[in-house]
Amino acid sequence: MNEGTGTQRLYIGGEWVEPDGGHYEVVNPADGSVVGLAPEASRAQVEEAARAAAEAFGTWSRTAPEERAAILDRAADVIQREFEPWAALARAETGAPTGIARGMQVGVGVSRFRRYAKGALEPVEKGLPPQVTEAGPMGKASVLGALEVRQPVGVVTCVTSYNNPWANPAGKVAPALAMGNTVVVKPAPQDPLSVFRMAEALHEAGVPAGVVNVVSGASVEVGEAAVDSPYVDMVSFTGSTAVGQRIAEVCGRSMKRQLMELGGKGAAIVLEDADLDAAVTGIGTTFSFYSGQICTAPTRVIVHRSVYEPLVEKLRGYLAFMKVGDPAERGTVVGPVISAAHRDRVESYVELGRKEGARIAFGGERPVVGGGRGFYVAPTLLVDCTNDMRVVREEIFGPVVVVVPFDGDEEEAVRLANDSDFGLISYVWSGDPARAFRVARRLRSGGVGVNTIGRNMEAPFGGFKRSGVGRDVGSYALHAYSEVQSVVWTT
Repeated sequence: MNEGTGTQRLYIGGEWVEPDGGHYEVVNPADGSVVGLAPEASRAQVEEAARAAAEAFGTWSRTAPEERAAILDRAADVIQREFEPWAALARAETGAPTGIARGMQVGVGVSRFRRYAKGALEPVEKGLPPQVTEAGPMGKASVLGALEVRQPVGVVTCVTSYNNPWANPAGKVAPALAMGNTVVVKPAPQDPLSVFRMAEALHEAGVPAGVVNVVSGASVEVGEAAVDSPYVDMVSFTGSTAVGQRIAEVCGRSMKRQLMELGGKGAAIVLEDADLDAAVTGIGTTFSFYSGQICTAPTRVIVHRSVYEPLVEKLRGYLAFMKVGDPAERGTVVGPVISAAHRDRVESYVELGRKEGARIAFGGERPVVGGGRGFYVAPTLLVDCTNDMRVVREEIFGPVVVVVPFDGDEEEAVRLANDSDFGLISYVWSGDPARAFRVARRLRSGGVGVNTIGRNMEAPFGGFKRSGVGRDVGSYALHAYSEVQSVVWTT
């Protein structure tokens, strides 16, 4: 656990272990200060964690669902009890404004542990229709019964994203444990301390030794070891498509199961009959949620020419009231991005867009907040874009929206929206619900929001194309962390 010096130990086999590689600094993106010291695991320690998870699997997988549910519920109780200090830590690690750190990070973490405490009690067996078999080469005549049984996969490595160190890990760990798996969690190197708080909650809740393990490190070797260990049966990853592809290649060599939630470039189709105020409010979440560091954001606006200028003007007006500032200050809407390197990357895309012919309708300059020590990017609106521009085709992962006008009917809008390597979540705004649903059904995306950016947290979540493999959320997450076994018998 944390010591007086602010250092953090690894969590392996139910014990808090000193890291072989020492510690590295976790930096507050709001001001560049040091939040704490995170442990740097060695490859041997990652292997030890995976071995501990494998050894714990047999017993944990046979534990009564009620006991698994009780542990998850107690962990939620601990997180709720420590809500304020842990939300402050999440804000410091990620740069998320206070409301986001409280409601969308720690708050969602609590709700996901509660949801999968209930999920542990969901049926894992389903009877199938009997089959009458005539006598033949396979034996005498019989009636064959069949049962579909969901079994835990085994040891799951959870590689989590930096944009939400509570909701994302909780969305992996809780359903994996509910199904009877054991886990090795490799947090993002930028903000791992919150994930260790989650481990503290599970430890206090009574999770058996080895069922949950957390190993961190700034070195690529730590993540590689957590993926390629022979003790690992499945990898659940949230992050960039490029890294996901490398992980998938490793998994393919030993047939490890995969759940991949990768990049997005959400198309937001705004038809000529749309409620523009509603569309602007939805599109505006790109700037405000995690400073655009969210894969589900509607970052690629495809708008009919007849409402193009009014939409752009409304977006400009919306941005004018978005306060960029210290996430701890009241009224801040847009905080910093995660690091100086990522700030530079986002700014390079804005400059690239300018060179490609896009017009900067708002933003484009680096804001100065608190003396310039933090990693802030101005919310930026790029207009007059075309679908062949890199800023339109590539995920920027920052507070940047690109706007592409179209002149034809909904056929052209669909074509432009689908002309992308990504397909995570897209959006349609139209005053005609039937028309909006017709367009939605033609979009090559894992999810589509119709006149909303809201998500139903029981609906399956995942991507088409290079946006991922598999589905989670709700009961679909329980399915994702399970194998289907068939049991057949004769009567």
